Amino acid sequence: RFIIAPPSALRPLLLTPRSGLSCLSVCPRVPVSVGHVGAVRGSPVAAVPRRAHPAQLHRHRAQAAHRGPAQSDAILKYLVSRCGLADHWYPADPRRRARVDEYTAFHHTHTRPHAAKVFILEVLIPAQTRSPVDAPALNRALSDLDQTLDLIQSMFLRRQAFLCGTDVSVADLLCVCELMQPLGGDRDVLESRPLLRSWRSRVQSAVGPAFDNAHSVLYAVRERFKARPTDQAKL
Repeated sequence: RFIIAPPSALRPLLLTPRSGLSCLSVCPRVPVSVGHVGAVRGSPVAAVPRRAHPAQLHRHRAQAAHRGPAQSDAILKYLVSRCGLADHWYPADPRRRARVDEYTAFHHTHTRPHAAKVFILEVLIPAQTRSPVDAPALNRALSDLDQTLDLIQSMFLRRQAFLCGTDVSVADLLCVCELMQPLGGDRDVLESRPLLRSWRSRVQSAVGPAFDNAHSVLYAVRERFKARPTDQAKL
């Protein structure tokens, strides 16, 4: 089972840890079922109350009989080791593993907060408060995210197929699911970045149908966003 905190502890985020876990669950040996968390007014919620993570982000449990780790990257790494998945997801080689760990550390200070902030400002706050988008704040958030995308491309992807080498890893799952989040506001943040767009396509191909399944709620949020009145439309 995959158990998460009550919706109140999840309001700052949407679905990205769940999405990464759903993508990894394409591997047949991963004993995980994933529920949906509603973060937008009127969206469905299927959550089991549990004590929130100390940082009030998430409480996950990878298996019913084991109290697993609580952070999204720790869950993915745990499942790779616990379920004996292919080495490329989280390599045993110290150098290659360190590269994945380097990205996951970067993820929590750059990719995750900056992508989430765009979604919060453009979709979540207007949906919950029925107020217009704060354009100056959104522009600042987009600028921060743009700088983060520069770093992802120059520090990690470079000219490689995936962020940490020639094979897909949990780093790619974390990153791509986070960068999908602004799509809830009909905003493709990789639209003007061909290298990152190609990388996203490779990750999607590596994961297969589980990728779109993992983001089905996000796609529904996007359709609702596009159907909003024109005075609340995207910048």
